[in-house]
Amino acid sequence: MPQTETRPQDAPKRSGRGFAAMDPERQREIARKGGRSVPDEKRSFSQNRELAAAAGRKGGQESGGNFAHDRERAAAAGRKGGQH
Repeated sequence: MPQTETRPQDAPKRSGRGFAAMDPERQREIARKGGRSVPDEKRSFSQNRELAAAAGRKGGQESGGNFAHDRERAAAAGRKGGQH
């Protein structure tokens, strides 16, 4: 007899597709391939502090910083995030 998933009646039905539905060993296999696809010289920021710092600055410039000191900007981003 096939095993059935028990879920509340109003819960959405899952498709059983995608990364999260895969066998954990298959997920690890795919994740390992991702790590190997990066060249050794770019694999880890822990080996190059200057590269890590440059990446952090670039990310901060692209994001425009955080919302800690600008509540209006944070509110606008929250409104925008809720729209699709």
